[in-house]
Amino acid sequence: MSSNRSITTTDPASDLASLNIDIRPATMDDLKALLALEESAFSGDRLNRRSFRRAISSTGSSLLVAVGNEQNLLGYALLHLRQGTRLARLYSLAVSPKARGLGIGKQLIQACEHKAIKKGKNLLRLEVSDVNKSAIALYQAMGYREFGHYDAYYEDQTDAIRMQKTLRYLSSEQTSRPLPWLAQGTPFTCGPASLQMVLSALSPDYQATPNDELEIWREATTIFMTSGHGGCHPMGLALAAQKRGLTAEIWLSEQAPLFVAGVRDELKKEVITRVHESFSEQCATAKLAVHYSVMPLEQLIRAFESGALPIILISTYRMDGKKAPHWVVMSGYDEHCILVHDPDYEAKDDTQNPLDCQFVPIARNEFEKMSRFGQSRLQATVVLSF
Repeated sequence: MSSNRSITTTDPASDLASLNIDIRPATMDDLKALLALEESAFSGDRLNRRSFRRAISSTGSSLLVAVGNEQNLLGYALLHLRQGTRLARLYSLAVSPKARGLGIGKQLIQACEHKAIKKGKNLLRLEVSDVNKSAIALYQAMGYREFGHYDAYYEDQTDAIRMQKTLRYLSSEQTSRPLPWLAQGTPFTCGPASLQMVLSALSPDYQATPNDELEIWREATTIFMTSGHGGCHPMGLALAAQKRGLTAEIWLSEQAPLFVAGVRDELKKEVITRVHESFSEQCATAKLAVHYSVMPLEQLIRAFESGALPIILISTYRMDGKKAPHWVVMSGYDEHCILVHDPDYEAKDDTQNPLDCQFVPIARNEFEKMSRFGQSRLQATVVLSF
């Protein structure tokens, strides 16, 4: 949970008004001062020593500090940079009570924006307490706009306003869809979780449950993959969607059995092939449309505009370095990016938040690369409507 709620505009202290402020990356030598600043700036939701150490050493984060003439730490900003996407997140921002009113918060935010741009990000997001009017006013003055509200978000039960700013370009108006977000309950149920998001959005009577997540997986699984449990076949997901009242249309770039190229065991290959053939027969019987071609990006966008919600197979290599198939839901787009809801969330530490998995912006050229899996560059899309 973000600690971003501290900027308070006050009259500058006269003995600090002439300070030369330097913004630089934090080092381990700053730990003691960072912890003291955190203690003085916040009454709850504080970052601890481990969190600061991780932020200083992580390649996916940038911890910037503002220091005065004698290297006194006057503020910090913690920026998270999500790999494989164009998204950055201002996770926490703090200014020493004695240094407020000097514009340090604004300088730290600007430094984060420049850092995000250097890292190829074009969207910066943050959360701020809805009672922190001075911080909200500063963000608005700097071009941030509200796009979400969350009840009882902070430890003290205050609500959060979610804000974002587009960097590097002036985007056309973003098109997105209200879409409930769900985390996958297991490492192998990204497909069922994605389908449950779509069902929750399109079918008012549908109730997503952990049991139905597993039931969808049982209906759609390939049984085996290269290792461990099998993921979900696009035809299996389409059949599960149709069973639950949705209309499904499938786009596949190849007719051959899917996911067998990386499997060495002959028995596993045979099982995956038989499952593929069974799904093909079931789709024919159910009169599900299967297009053996790549779905062009512009056609994907037109389907989204018409009210459909596509589930798309991607490779996670550009996101986590692993060549694993993964299902996501298209949740919006603008002239530069495709937005997705990603069900893959694991609360291992404070570098990721469920909000980071929603409306994730992926540059269009990167998205087209991501949506090709394996040596055959398989592309699979399931377009769902009600």
